[in-house]
Amino acid sequence: MTMSCSGLSVSIASAGLLLLSVAGLCAAENDGEILYNGIRLPKEWPPPNIDTSSGNRLDVPYLKSPPKVIPIDIGRQLFVDDFLIASATLKRSFHKPEKYAGNPIFKPETPLETTASRTGNWAAVAKSGGIWWDAKEHLFRMWYEAGWLSTVALATSRDGLSWERPDLDVVRGTNQVLPTDLTPDSWTVVPNFNSTDPEAQWTLYVHPPVAQTGITPPSTCLTSPDGIHWTRRKEAGPAGDRSTHHYNPFRKKWVFSLRSSLPEKKRARSYYECEDFMKGCGWGDAEVTTFWLAADREDPIDPSTGQDRAQLYNFDAVAYESLMLGLFEIHMGPENPKCQATGMPKITELMFAYSRDGFHWDRPDRRSAIGAEKKDVWDRAYIQSVGSVCNVRGDQLWFYYSGFQGNPAKTTPEIKEWQANGMYDRGSMGVAFLRRDGFASMDAGNAVGSLTTRPVQFSGTQLFVNVAASKGRLRAEIRNQDGTPIIPFTIENSVPFTGDSTATSLKWNGASDLTSIKGRPVVFYFELENGSLYSFWVSRDESGRSDGFVAGGGPGFTGPTDTVGTRAIAVDRAVRSSR
Repeated sequence: MTMSCSGLSVSIASAGLLLLSVAGLCAAENDGEILYNGIRLPKEWPPPNIDTSSGNRLDVPYLKSPPKVIPIDIGRQLFVDDFLIASATLKRSFHKPEKYAGNPIFKPETPLETTASRTGNWAAVAKSGGIWWDAKEHLFRMWYEAGWLSTVALATSRDGLSWERPDLDVVRGTNQVLPTDLTPDSWTVVPNFNSTDPEAQWTLYVHPPVAQTGITPPSTCLTSPDGIHWTRRKEAGPAGDRSTHHYNPFRKKWVFSLRSSLPEKKRARSYYECEDFMKGCGWGDAEVTTFWLAADREDPIDPSTGQDRAQLYNFDAVAYESLMLGLFEIHMGPENPKCQATGMPKITELMFAYSRDGFHWDRPDRRSAIGAEKKDVWDRAYIQSVGSVCNVRGDQLWFYYSGFQGNPAKTTPEIKEWQANGMYDRGSMGVAFLRRDGFASMDAGNAVGSLTTRPVQFSGTQLFVNVAASKGRLRAEIRNQDGTPIIPFTIENSVPFTGDSTATSLKWNGASDLTSIKGRPVVFYFELENGSLYSFWVSRDESGRSDGFVAGGGPGFTGPTDTVGTRAIAVDRAVRSSR
């Protein structure tokens, strides 16, 4: 990929945000695939020669060279970066989920999870497995590890808090779903929404633990008609532990996130993509050559551990609205030998990441989104994300996570098998809540602030916003690319919104909808006081549907995308009130 630059101009908003003007941006002379959001990829994909030797944060090319016009027909448009923003006097704030006071919501209780555990360590943890909404049965399905490194089982829930373990026929009298000849270390379950094959509605990737001989058996790809009976299997290519997989629906690619190492033996990730899950999973060494992700010098470490640098322990990703949402599991220390000496879990915490091309990830907020408590409670440390990342629950996003308490009694010299050490004992599940689209907000105080988007293009008819302005107001104007207002969509005609809503439409006097300007490049200008703006989108109708992706889904949704709009909020409220 070559870059040509001319007349680079930089404007600094009063809030301190560095924003690059469209006219003066470095234009990337890419000649590959054009994505849903106007980003054009280089013909050589995935990009080779990612350099991590400096320890600096990795480059995100599309933020330096955004499209001249950005299509916004897919999903809510979030302000997690400057991709959509031409200028702003609003101040950006990043937000973190709040842990549920009733955690843990799921803990080891059955023999499968306790006394029958292969390693002797008790656990009922989803790890990267997945928690997906079943729109036909109107319930959540959670694939979780029953007993540390023992097997995979299934639990279901109507409300996402109270879970049941169904009696299944894979191993009679249990809820086990993993074939008995397989042992999980890292693994993910992902629905195959686009498959027309009834035997391949669900995908499972399993990487086994290292044997006592030091040899790691090959990992395996499987498919299933129901997520319970895994009918097809294929040996996968080489990978390290904590490798996972996810689906990028924007490009219709299966992505394998494979553990690799930097030269200094620090944990990192390599990238492999394919169009067909089963056909592509048998990759060879030569194909897995694309270095992908790593922690960098901006990632924090716990000073008490003595570790000199953070590591990328694991990575999970899912499509959420108009982008890919990721969780970096950052290892802050200590290293395994120190943990084994105390029986205490290693410190890993989760941090948000965002991508608009599925490969380059932006991490503007390096605070832990879901952190380790570092005291003698159920989520003392070893915090892990689920493969579905989050579920959409009306006005909220629910982030399920695994945590471990550890066991200081399991440190005796007789325990030579690392898998049975107390550092991996007493694992349970919790959940944390965040406002829908609530990763970042553009904020205004008493003084009126504004935000102007880059040129965008849409085919919808109704402008919706996610805004909290109970003591303020939000107005909007639609302009031509040269900055002139389009009548009647002027700031004077804008009907002010005062209130707090994750999905409300904005109106103008003299116009019933945006039909007259759809399909042409325009600029949105938002004017806000005493409030926070989280996202905007142009819906195809008054329902507020975004046609974006809904991660692991939730009550009211009928598939992987939001085709119902505000109806999902009403359905979720009904589910909660029925508890």
